[in-house]
Amino acid sequence: MSDTGAVRKDEPVGQLGPEEWLTAPATRAVLAALTADGAEVRFVGGCVRDSVLRRPVHDIDIATHDPPERVMMLLEQARIRAIPTGIDHGTVTAVVAAPEGNAHFEITTLRRDIATDGRHARVAFDGDWTTDAARRDFTVNALFCDAQGRIYDPFDGLPDLGAGRIRFVGNAMKRVDEDALRILRFYRFYAHLGSPPPDPDALDACRNQAQKLATLSGERISGELLRLLEAPDPASVLLMMRDERVLRHILPEAEDFGRLRVLTFLETRGILRPRIAVDALRRLASVLPADGAAAVARRPVTRPRKGCVT
Repeated sequence: MSDTGAVRKDEPVGQLGPEEWLTAPATRAVLAALTADGAEVRFVGGCVRDSVLRRPVHDIDIATHDPPERVMMLLEQARIRAIPTGIDHGTVTAVVAAPEGNAHFEITTLRRDIATDGRHARVAFDGDWTTDAARRDFTVNALFCDAQGRIYDPFDGLPDLGAGRIRFVGNAMKRVDEDALRILRFYRFYAHLGSPPPDPDALDACRNQAQKLATLSGERISGELLRLLEAPDPASVLLMMRDERVLRHILPEAEDFGRLRVLTFLETRGILRPRIAVDALRRLASVLPADGAAAVARRPVTRPRKGCVT
């Protein structure tokens, strides 16, 4: 057995209800292009996960057996704009014009990792759905669905999703060793989707490899941290990160968690709610002392899209 543990047969285990994104004309146009020669494609990751949770879907990712060059050709034949956004890693972005604004679809060839260095992976294209799912970070992100909305769940992501359990696919230590950013992704996903207690194997892996966060760029760190701060109760998760000796590697200046709790309450349930929206940077400022804020302000920051939990 591989480090990914027991897997299900490649058979559907559930069914999505009616989903606007799944039946939208732009989605159907991309599906028609990609399956013009009979290829099988599936939606994967956040769009499936968020549909199960009845949350808004922000990003639509599609997996296919076809190599990226063929994906580009199929899209262009259908007169759909194709952008080689990450073609070395098998990713092409399809852009479909729509009255409400352009719709973007990230299409990626099924892959397996050849080598990783803690930040980037060298991949080979592979035609197996389960192998592709095995390289993903969490079980709740390894869900597929087909064009009919039938759900495929090779690593028991559905029961984990129902329980609020954020669990790495297979061996947690190995998943973190492949990409240190998964440490921050664990805490971010736990902040948005998790229920206590946190998975002990995930905590061990994140704590034991937290020093690897120093190898990540400021942009990657800030993107995850700001998304975490948009969660309903970010102070509790930051305190967990402090107690697990993770926070010291990315935000050692953080200290006023009580002030963050008050701000979160005022934004979401208190007197500020009708007037101002949740703001990750304001929440970040609330947890910092004055001198610490100046140091953090000099670090690169990338604002995430609002409400995005990809």
